[in-house]
Amino acid sequence: MDHGAQARLVAARVIDAVLHHGRSLKAELAAALAGIGDVRDRALVEAMAFAAIRHHGRYAAALSRWMPRPPGARDAPLRALLYAGFAQLDPMGLPAHAALNATVDAARLLGRAHQANLVNALLRRAQKDGLPSGSAEAAWPAWLLAEVRADWPRDADAILTASAAAAPQWLRVNARRGTRDAYYTRLVQAGLQAEVPDAMPEALRLAAPVPVDALPGFADGDVSIQDGAAQRVADALRPASGARVLDACAAPGGKSAHLLERDPARRLLAIDIAAPRVARIEQTFARLGIGAQARVRTADALDLARWWDGAPFDAVLLDAPCSATGIVRRQPDVLLHRRPKDLDALVALQAQLLDALATVLAPGGVLLYATCSILRRENAAQVEAFLARHPAFALEPLDARFGRDTGAGHQRLPGEDGMDGFFYARLVRAR
Repeated sequence: MDHGAQARLVAARVIDAVLHHGRSLKAELAAALAGIGDVRDRALVEAMAFAAIRHHGRYAAALSRWMPRPPGARDAPLRALLYAGFAQLDPMGLPAHAALNATVDAARLLGRAHQANLVNALLRRAQKDGLPSGSAEAAWPAWLLAEVRADWPRDADAILTASAAAAPQWLRVNARRGTRDAYYTRLVQAGLQAEVPDAMPEALRLAAPVPVDALPGFADGDVSIQDGAAQRVADALRPASGARVLDACAAPGGKSAHLLERDPARRLLAIDIAAPRVARIEQTFARLGIGAQARVRTADALDLARWWDGAPFDAVLLDAPCSATGIVRRQPDVLLHRRPKDLDALVALQAQLLDALATVLAPGGVLLYATCSILRRENAAQVEAFLARHPAFALEPLDARFGRDTGAGHQRLPGEDGMDGFFYARLVRAR
């Protein structure tokens, strides 16, 4: 068996874990890709897994149409492998001969040699007849789809279409190690094409995503991968030089790093609730060469007595835990795992975090509330409720760079200007 069959096997196992065992796509991919040495195989596994999760509804419809009895629970690994095979044909568009042969070989690696002919027949059927087109809304649970349509009646179809598409790869050039123009030249020399977004001094957007290994100077900290909407957080918070800054839910550290890349004089504390997440912050800071400029702690932002020294902060960033409905194109398994009770718990937690962090802010200080959600009750309604509870705070307007004005913060919807869905509210405490 060649590397191609092995890559299909790994992808099938990731897909099986996510679809049939409720696992996180991001976590499963991270574990699987760590064991693959070839950059091309890693990219192939990742692409198959993402496509299969995005289009699992279409692929299930195909099996129901073509088989009198589609694979059940005992045959879940086979179903996952078939989805990996379908993904190669549509939407990835790989050469059919190679895709079919490698996927049939993977069935044997999976211990399903007796079903290899079935895999071959179904993939040939998909090649010949094509896969069902399906609709973008089919992937969304009914309760969540209803909420999106209620919040964004005129934009819902565009949101669903953008959320079903593959996300572009945005880069953030480390301003402490070079200019965007200089890094753009390095990309061109490496044979990579990139767009240069307006009014975003550190941002570039690649024409086609590549592994981090292919990015010049990534290991040396010259560049990071960060969506344009997330890069806008530094513009929305904009702490003064030398300001004392708190990033309260900081993992994996990209937004804190951006603030320090722009101004190393800022005194920044980055906290997160789980030790493995804090380790990721430390790894991010170490790669970018900014570890000495920041303090990092494992702490629950709600438990002030355990981490706050009583000295007020000039600026606080709360990139709050949320439904992630603005980044479905990057985390398609959100639509598989999210439940109504999860959203209720998240809304309650966001309010608790806002109330707690309001107390650590200095008079005249700024609290930036941000989420990667598109839901009103996590965003504008959350801000309205906070302002009603805290009359010492006022909403400071942002501009069109941050999306549309909701009256209580700015909302960018998925795909607008090529960015993720994101919400920003700049809250200022009275002096």
